[in-house]
Amino acid sequence: MEKPASTRQLKVGREIQKDLAEIIRSKGMAAFGGAMVTVSEVRVSPDLSVAKVYVSIFPSEKQESVMDTLQQNLKSYRGELGRQVGRQLRIVPDLVFYLDTSLDYAEHIEELLKK
Repeated sequence: MEKPASTRQLKVGREIQKDLAEIIRSKGMAAFGGAMVTVSEVRVSPDLSVAKVYVSIFPSEKQESVMDTLQQNLKSYRGELGRQVGRQLRIVPDLVFYLDTSLDYAEHIEELLKK
């Protein structure tokens, strides 16, 4: 069982979430083929070296292409993040993007309830 995140992990996670959301927003929807990309959560490892970035993508048909785009530009996102959080953090964590499927799940449940 995973132990709960420390206050520092939560603070760093929130800061990274805010900054990454801004970086992704600044790229514009065109960079993601017209899809809307939202950073829904960031979980940071206890040693602050890895940040798991959960993104939700709308419309869901574009999820695969957007995830590919995020993976291909990983280094540049980390570089931009480093410029923003460099003063607060000694090391900029490695970013790992995950698809947040909670919106799809909620949509699926809603469809089931309508039946």
